[in-house]
Amino acid sequence: MQTDEIKIVTGENPTQNAGFEPNDRMIDYETSKNLSYADLVSIYKGLNVISEFYDVLAAATATPVGICAVSLGKTLYDAVTAVMDSNPVDFMSSTILLSNEVDSDLAKMLKETHIVVAPKFTKNAIEYFETHDVCYVTIKTALKDYKKYLSNQITETPLGTLTQTPNLSELDKDSFKVVTKIKPTVEQVEDAVFAWKVAKHVSSRAIVVAKDLKTTAISQGLQSASIEYALDYSCDRSKEAILAFDSNITLHDLNVAAQGRISLVILPSASKEIVENADKLNMSVITTGFTNLLY
Repeated sequence: MQTDEIKIVTGENPTQNAGFEPNDRMIDYETSKNLSYADLVSIYKGLNVISEFYDVLAAATATPVGICAVSLGKTLYDAVTAVMDSNPVDFMSSTILLSNEVDSDLAKMLKETHIVVAPKFTKNAIEYFETHDVCYVTIKTALKDYKKYLSNQITETPLGTLTQTPNLSELDKDSFKVVTKIKPTVEQVEDAVFAWKVAKHVSSRAIVVAKDLKTTAISQGLQSASIEYALDYSCDRSKEAILAFDSNITLHDLNVAAQGRISLVILPSASKEIVENADKLNMSVITTGFTNLLY
């Protein structure tokens, strides 16, 4: 189904109507079924994060609320398995996005998924999805070019129309700094960069716990940055893991992270008190020099 044929038939709630209007900044994609308002929001949020990892094998799950889990792998199968392990409940009903071609073996893992989004599907994968009534969306625009299509964010309110340019921030080697005496390993730095890229696309007051290039917990959109919530979800998987904040933290947050056996924290900036206490706790801290709030 071409994009100009898509008709959104349902809004977020039964009391809301929805529509679809093509514009001049659309990526090229095709869908096997009509997509609802909520479907397109899920795909949009998922594409935002999967495009950060266009040059590796990556998988992510998303709902209209936000990102559920993200993982990289040596194979796409490994990435999907890790995402499933990270958040098995949401995996069964969320949209799953993949950075590379889906074959029939992988398709069999995804038959319970609500929507599968990828750059390409093999003929056998398509046949399997159609047999099992799975919606699949082919992203024909190269993921590496996806950010070029991002438009200004527009919010219509009774207070006026708000506009904002998209967040195209990238980590800068000049602002990316290890500020503690405890220096991270190469693997920890890779996990930190991964977690920071995920946190960029997670609703504000984001906390991302990650290890081995896989999220083990994502906390987002809460009234306060609830590090306890994220660590409780991550459970034993927080040992020696990385914790990313989209804003600054308190000494209480740092102590809770230490109790969860977090090995490194990455965040926009850190006060002298945070750095000194991190050293006492044998924890590394990396600062990026900018926030990634997403309300």
